[in-house]
Amino acid sequence: MLAVRAREAGGPEVLEVVDLPVPEPKPGQILVRHEAVGLNFIDTYQRSGLYPMRFPAVLGQEAAGVVEALGEGVTGFATGQPVVINPGLEDGPVIRVVGEHTQGTHAELAAIPATNVYPLPDDISFEEAAAFPLVFETAYRMLVTKAGLTEGEWVFVWGIGGGVAMAAFQIARALGAKTIVTSSSDEKLSRARGLGATVTVNHVTGDVPAAVAEATEGHGADVVVEHVGEATWKTSLQVAAAGGRITVCGATTGPNPPAQLHRIWWKQLTVYGSTMGAKEDFEGAYDLVARKKVKPIVDEVLPLAEARAAHERLEAGEQFGKIVFSIPG
Repeated sequence: MLAVRAREAGGPEVLEVVDLPVPEPKPGQILVRHEAVGLNFIDTYQRSGLYPMRFPAVLGQEAAGVVEALGEGVTGFATGQPVVINPGLEDGPVIRVVGEHTQGTHAELAAIPATNVYPLPDDISFEEAAAFPLVFETAYRMLVTKAGLTEGEWVFVWGIGGGVAMAAFQIARALGAKTIVTSSSDEKLSRARGLGATVTVNHVTGDVPAAVAEATEGHGADVVVEHVGEATWKTSLQVAAAGGRITVCGATTGPNPPAQLHRIWWKQLTVYGSTMGAKEDFEGAYDLVARKKVKPIVDEVLPLAEARAAHERLEAGEQFGKIVFSIPG
């Protein structure tokens, strides 16, 4: 089968197109033939060696396709049936990810636990289905399961255009929240306003705290979606409302910013750590997608063989929404 793997830790140049044996589904697994797979920042972190990996490694967490074969004991599915993959692998309180300790989805086929495979309705394309699982599940857990977002609250999201940021923005809107989104790109901010963002602010040329204070009449953001880390943490604490919640799922600019503890106790803030999602989080996010309350934004569809160019585009921050690979391309 066709696959793209990282032969060692490094830049996009370590990605190679290879021919690998077709995996055999074990008892309780489904062999899925992929039609489309998603690209995420976690793929670039794994490829670069930022996240520990055993190389060579096939990356990828998201996929949509059709059932190729059923492992022993699997019922309720039929060969040829359209499906989408939930990339969250629960191990007690630990949530792992497809492609982290298993073969990833950037290949023609993958053997996935049947509990992580869901039927895909005809009105959701394979490309859209491959664009939502990881990021929408992550954002749903941050906003709903952790922060308990309610209608009418203000949600602040850094870096609109990225996968988790786009998902958080759309879920917040679907649940009746008001949204403040940032970017360094005025073009991306314009597109976000076209999608219904309440307030947009350029975090390079604008004054983020002032924009939040003006928009919320001094109240601040009830929920802050934090995934950047050192570069944004101080401002995240500053823009949070008194009694607000900050949900943290990553730290792309560094995990050890000054703690600013005084802001946490003065404002009586709650900080939630959040990683991926449980089965209920995936199902909650999938329900929003299936009911057309949210729509995965696909930035570009590329053949899997163009993985290097896709990684370069993602790392340059040029995308607005998800980059998706088509299989075969």
